[in-house]
Amino acid sequence: MQINLAETEFMQIPEKYNPKETEEKWYKYWLENRFFHSEPNEKPPYTVVIPPPNVTGILHMGHMLNNTIQDVLVRRARMQGFNACWIPGTDHASIATEAKVVAKLKSEGISKNDISREEFLEHAWEWTHKYGGTILEQLKKLGCSCDWDRTRFTMEPKLSEQVIKSFVDLYQKGFIYRGYRMVNWDPEAKTNISEEEVIYKEQSGKLYFLKYKIDSPTGSEPKDFLTVATTRPETIFGDVALCVNPKDERYKHLIGKNVIVPVVNRVVPIIEDEYIDIEFGTGILKITPAHDIIDYEIGQKHNLQIIDSLDDSGNLNEHGMHYAGKNRFEVRKLIAKELEEKNLLLKTEDYINRIGTSERTGAVIEPKISVQWFLKMSEIAKPALDAVMNGEIKFHPEKFKNTYKHWMENIHDWNISRQLWWGQRIPAWHIQAPSNSPEGGELEKEDFFVVAENEEEARKKALAKFPSLREFSLKQDEDTLDTWFSSWLWPISVFDGLIDPENKEIQYYYPTSDLVTAPEIIFFWVARMIMAGLEFRGEIPFKNVYFTGIVRDEKRRKMSKSLGNSPDALELIEKYGADGVRAGILLSSTAGNDLLFDENLLLQGRNFATKIWNAFKLIQNWEKEIRPLNNSDRQTIEWFENQLNKTILEIDDQFSKFRISDALHLIYKLIWDDFCSWYLEAIKPNFGEKISQEVYEKTTEFFEDLMKLLHPFMPFLSEELWQNISERTPENALIISRQKQSKTFDNQKLETFEFAKDLISGIRNYRQSKGISPKESVEIFTNAADFKNEDVIRKLAHISEIHYSEKTEKPSFTFLVGAVEISIPLSENLDLAEEKKKTEEELQYLKGFLISVEKKLSNEKFVANAKPEIVETERKKQKDAQEKIAILEGKLKGFLGNG
Repeated sequence: MQINLAETEFMQIPEKYNPKETEEKWYKYWLENRFFHSEPNEKPPYTVVIPPPNVTGILHMGHMLNNTIQDVLVRRARMQGFNACWIPGTDHASIATEAKVVAKLKSEGISKNDISREEFLEHAWEWTHKYGGTILEQLKKLGCSCDWDRTRFTMEPKLSEQVIKSFVDLYQKGFIYRGYRMVNWDPEAKTNISEEEVIYKEQSGKLYFLKYKIDSPTGSEPKDFLTVATTRPETIFGDVALCVNPKDERYKHLIGKNVIVPVVNRVVPIIEDEYIDIEFGTGILKITPAHDIIDYEIGQKHNLQIIDSLDDSGNLNEHGMHYAGKNRFEVRKLIAKELEEKNLLLKTEDYINRIGTSERTGAVIEPKISVQWFLKMSEIAKPALDAVMNGEIKFHPEKFKNTYKHWMENIHDWNISRQLWWGQRIPAWHIQAPSNSPEGGELEKEDFFVVAENEEEARKKALAKFPSLREFSLKQDEDTLDTWFSSWLWPISVFDGLIDPENKEIQYYYPTSDLVTAPEIIFFWVARMIMAGLEFRGEIPFKNVYFTGIVRDEKRRKMSKSLGNSPDALELIEKYGADGVRAGILLSSTAGNDLLFDENLLLQGRNFATKIWNAFKLIQNWEKEIRPLNNSDRQTIEWFENQLNKTILEIDDQFSKFRISDALHLIYKLIWDDFCSWYLEAIKPNFGEKISQEVYEKTTEFFEDLMKLLHPFMPFLSEELWQNISERTPENALIISRQKQSKTFDNQKLETFEFAKDLISGIRNYRQSKGISPKESVEIFTNAADFKNEDVIRKLAHISEIHYSEKTEKPSFTFLVGAVEISIPLSENLDLAEEKKKTEEELQYLKGFLISVEKKLSNEKFVANAKPEIVETERKKQKDAQEKIAILEGKLKGFLGNG
């Protein structure tokens, strides 16, 4: 519905903008009118799925940046005529949530080990229902326009059903297998984690040189020993061999002999393998297959025994002898002392070690042999790699394609099982039968299992596998699935696409449009979602991926609770307003580049809101009258119309390239500089006068267009002002209004107005530098025949008279606007002697500068070897200096003529 502006009066607004009151009012209004809700219709869809934050999470700076960008994209799409659907939700975060629940139970005097799985899950669900919605409620404070009716949770029944279904499907295709492998064990979370969840850090430690005595075949006391360097003396309880390189002349004669493990007194062989680095340490590697991946592989190759000396908590077990029950790091110190006392420690050296830590808990990872479930990746990775490399899915910025390519081409099988209770339980059912039954003996020898979506289906499969089974039971696998195994289905599962592949929502909303996420989860999530989309639907899950930067503090450290350098997000919103925070963050955040957080950024956002509020109040307070447009108003309106259309084209271009920050900068300049500083100043009625009704109406129209452009970035302020322009029905709310579409513009009109602005700025600069009042009019002399925007120039520069194509002999302030020379006779109030002195100093500087430039240009080697653009820049400097010198010399003559 078109508002009749002629009959419209701006409603009176308070003196100051109140963000808190405004935000609560309009968010409630948007919710009540269901503006965020989407249903399939005839419009083109624009779909975004939120990167589901941990159900345990609270809003931090990274969330604020990521979700502000998503909201900008969604709100803009809504105002561009798309059916925008932004799906919110949370991730069940197996490790983090289980840790929270275990801690809560511990505070109540309950150990996880003392209750059943079902009882634990009851506590976990209770905790989730109590605390799980916190972060989503906080996102509302930021202004996020998610379709809250569609909120999903990765552990809800329908999503869990799809996770189980995908597991069964992949198992039946031969992609999932169960194997005995070395895994990354998190002793704090008491589960294994994938290689992608291991964060490697450099840490200062020690290199311990241990003595392994060479076993005497006669049984006499061994005297000779081999020195072995290790960073982990506490693992000697798992030593089963020493290994040397067969080409190492130092040890060739010892291959096949035995040594005695210090303290443990176990006799182990000396073996050979070309893997051993002759140059590292002493050239001898102690082989502990249970505690190191390389040792494990060598052990497998040489058929060595595996002795696991650590329990799930990282404590020494019964193999640790007198250290049983003690922590691995405590034992490291104690055993070093014992080795020294027994003369089995030759020396120690400081050493920088690269250790793996858990991305979730920060615990030092322990390599551990375990039976786990794996997903073969190489086959499903190839189509996902092609989709990005051929441009079907676009990365913004594009530099992340190389990171993605490297990982996908060197991909490992995905360890998808976790030793936790909170999560989707692996749908594998182990068959158990009495030993006296026909199949009992066979089932005792080997662990037979079937994979099925439920126990009933598993029973059918068990009978199909063993037709003569009469008495048997099924025991479901104890492990749960990696949380990412549910998250990788997110763009499909939120629309129930795996349980109802032809439903109207998945057909309409999928593939989704854009994904906004952080580069650190490009492998955890982005790559895997692409694989899942292509595997389960034969379609990419999204068309564009926008990678945000990492929010860092002034010391370039990543913001985190542990460092105490992350401000409270809600406190920032309280202090600066949601719009101030949104604008402040985005003004300094370009795709893929880290954001150095500074509260002054948010102050800039708040000041921008204040500037817009005050501009609205200024317009609101003008009195109107019906009269014809004057030339100044007409020229100003023509200019701003063209400037608006040009900027809209530029904004559209920046959005097409996902340069969101640059788009906001364009809007910021359009509003602050072009509209507030120039347009409003040019049309502002003189004191005691009224504004033309026609100008007022056009100004209101411009302001509406500006609020439409601003709305995705600053939704609360823009809706508040929009609603104060006129009485609006919900159908006319700003949030669902169409943005002004880009049109052609007259570049000539823009250039002539830019000339006028430069000329006006030059005159203002003269006034400011000479301390002359803006109220004091000036006359100007110019070599130009005329000015296109003379009326605007006269008004804003307060010019009494313009002398075209005329020079003045009076002492003058002279400057250039392009090739046009402007001279302002100096005010009688000025000290001419002082002005002459300043002019002579400036002239002397410019002549020296010109000599240095001309010296460079007279150097034939420079001109011949420098890049053409550099030579051209120097020639421009020469020309500019010559023109300025001519002006200053003319100015000096004026002083002499009046001296």
